[in-house]
Amino acid sequence: MIGNLYMLTAIGITQIYGVAGVVNFAHGSVYMAGAYIGWMAITWLHWPLVPVILLVLAGSALLGLALERLAVRPFARAGSTILLLTTIAAGLIIDNAAQVIWGPQTQALPNPLPQWHIRLGAGTVSLLDLFILACGVGTALLLHLFLYRSRAGWAVRATAQDRDAALQMGINVNRVNRYSFALSGAFAGLSRLLVGLYFSNIYPTMGASATLKGTTAALLGGLGNVPGAILGAYVLGIAETFSVEWLGSSYRNLVAVLLLIAVLLFRPNGLLSGRRALNPEPTAGTFIPHGRPLRFPRWLIPASAVLAAALPLFVANPYALQVLAIGWVFALMAVSLNLISGTTGQISLGHAGFVTLGAYATAILTSRLGLPFSVSLLVSPVVAAVIGVLLCCPALRLRGQYLAIATLGLGEAISLIALNWDSVTQGPLGISGIQPAAFFGYEIWSAAGVYWLDLAALLACVWAVYRLSRSHLGRALRAVREDEVAARAFGIGLARYKSIAFGVSAFFAAVAGVLLAHSYSYIAPDTFTFALSIQVLTMIILGGRDNVGGAVIGAVILIVLPETIRFLGEYRYILYGLLLIGMLRFRPYGLLNSTT
Repeated sequence: MIGNLYMLTAIGITQIYGVAGVVNFAHGSVYMAGAYIGWMAITWLHWPLVPVILLVLAGSALLGLALERLAVRPFARAGSTILLLTTIAAGLIIDNAAQVIWGPQTQALPNPLPQWHIRLGAGTVSLLDLFILACGVGTALLLHLFLYRSRAGWAVRATAQDRDAALQMGINVNRVNRYSFALSGAFAGLSRLLVGLYFSNIYPTMGASATLKGTTAALLGGLGNVPGAILGAYVLGIAETFSVEWLGSSYRNLVAVLLLIAVLLFRPNGLLSGRRALNPEPTAGTFIPHGRPLRFPRWLIPASAVLAAALPLFVANPYALQVLAIGWVFALMAVSLNLISGTTGQISLGHAGFVTLGAYATAILTSRLGLPFSVSLLVSPVVAAVIGVLLCCPALRLRGQYLAIATLGLGEAISLIALNWDSVTQGPLGISGIQPAAFFGYEIWSAAGVYWLDLAALLACVWAVYRLSRSHLGRALRAVREDEVAARAFGIGLARYKSIAFGVSAFFAAVAGVLLAHSYSYIAPDTFTFALSIQVLTMIILGGRDNVGGAVIGAVILIVLPETIRFLGEYRYILYGLLLIGMLRFRPYGLLNSTT
């Protein structure tokens, strides 16, 4: 039954990838919205199940069409990685809009079918189980007939095989995209309605898990391969079911993530494809295009640093200092990520994993082993950098969207390991009672003290990354970004230089995790989530790729701005998605652009 539910999601993801060439990270958000449409029809209007399903299919298809028109078509010529970012932003908007409309709480979804059960061996099969099976198999058969027995289906297959050739043959590829997004949205909405009926509840944040599971199933079979997506969904469903039986329910998502990473590393083209190389992606130029940079006098940077350091002498409001201190920590994350995604041109969606490693390392070293903060501040980032490089090294041969998905999986894996490793991390309870930062027995607990500590760490990171970017190593990393083939031809070892970039980035991201852990005094597996990685990525896109100052400015804007508009409540987070789409559409190179 679980495999049938995943199949509907995986088919939608692989269908969009086939015609648009992008992994749709907003697919889970459409999936969530379809469930709420069905919930309203069942609980408010008291409709029977068949009209509810028809309404869900229609509403989800319309949402898929809106997604294609507003977040995909305007960026069709910008490259697959830009499209991936726009779908992430669109998903962020839909998810937070759902929380505004329906509230963040979990809603009960009653099953309108008769409660009939058939005993089968030691277990039972319900009428809902049979209905889900019929929906899954029936949808697969209808999709097969559409793709192989209709002119519109032939156009979809032709576009998926060769978009340029389809255009030359007179096929309207925009119309094909609309077909695909409408079908994908309908499948997603139906899938979540059935999941909600199966588990008897729905909630606004369920889309992220659906995207992860659907992408895993699609990758297992091969992106763009519909029969492969069906096979991958069943493999994933069976693997998860046995993991729950043998290990417990908390391991369900970890098994999915490990399957995702394994298939990316060992068979990225899927189970049904040959052992050929990955589909090539453009390597000339970074995923963010070039533009005209803004020029500032050289004295402005040190003057800004001095002004920032002197600010607590003139600002007495502790809350304002706390907000700015958090801004400096996020700027530290943004500068570290910019080394990967700006200087080296490798998009990473799992940066929160490095932050998590640093936070847990310092919590264990100081709370369990009794080491002083000054020692932990040096040791924890080194431990995080070593672990991060060891985890990322196998994935560095991937490129483009495949690398982005791999880093997403690695970031989620770190969080899920922290959730399940009870003896070390205390599992879902987290680690509490983390002492404030201290040097030579003097605890830093005041707002001004924390502000200066975070600012000092940021300035050290800015100096190190700036010096690195101006060195031979920085030029080699930019060569990797601009053209990997040409860089390899000039003797640059791609894996070695990417590993260095990920190692340095992991080190400074872990420093940010150390500072946040001692500021919060409590950490848990859900403290640093995928949303944090997206937030930090938004900061460097806003500030400008490969620009240290731009990363700091982007972080300060996105941390301070929501505090100034706190009266907007949950609408604040919708602004993140709108801002990301707006920047990618009108100034994709950021406010400052590159310094080179």
